[in-house]
Amino acid sequence: MQSIRSVLFTALAITITLAAFVFTASLALALAGIAAVVAIGSAIAARLNFKTARATARPTSGPAPREMRIWNDGRGTIIDL
Repeated sequence: MQSIRSVLFTALAITITLAAFVFTASLALALAGIAAVVAIGSAIAARLNFKTARATARPTSGPAPREMRIWNDGRGTIIDL
């Protein structure tokens, strides 16, 4: 009787351990999938959002008005005098 009980408890423990492993693995896989979708979405959004803004300003005074070139290359504004 003691031998049958220990076999049943061992089988029950193995079953519970395998169920916990499968549950944890499925949660990890779901989290990895969500993180991948968010990363791909943000990469696509960043690629579609990039636009170079170009602006010009003309000086109002001075002997020879020269065109100033001002633009933003995405990393900062550049002013060419």
